[in-house]
Amino acid sequence: MYDDKIIIGRTDKADFPRLELKNVDVKVDTGAYTSSIHCQDIEEKDGVLCATFLDEDHEQYHGKKLEFQDYQITNVRSSNGSLETRYEVLANIRMFGKLYKISLTLSNRKEMRFPVLLGRKFLSKKFIVDPELQDVSYLKSIHED
Repeated sequence: MYDDKIIIGRTDKADFPRLELKNVDVKVDTGAYTSSIHCQDIEEKDGVLCATFLDEDHEQYHGKKLEFQDYQITNVRSSNGSLETRYEVLANIRMFGKLYKISLTLSNRKEMRFPVLLGRKFLSKKFIVDPELQDVSYLKSIHED
């Protein structure tokens, strides 16, 4: 049952190739259903969603406005119980040397320590969370180089 699952810690660093981001700090959040990423300047125009990921405070910020033809609008219940409408895009994430598909809601996480939250929808069937560990995927990748 657990043989094919990877042990992940409470935090890590991941690459998001579709978003042109590398070594982004992520927090594993088993209390959240959806995964989210810090985003700004979100605009929807003529069926195209444009957004800038992260902000100037992040080392990995590149300032590029990325476009998405394929996106949806979803409702997310925040930890304080309020319902928030967000855009959701499909991307990919590299962890443990493997590329996974991930669905990310776009959110202003400027005040949060981690620009990305990984929720249960992504974690399920792939990972077991050990809250005592940190940066398992990242440390593995730097030791393989």
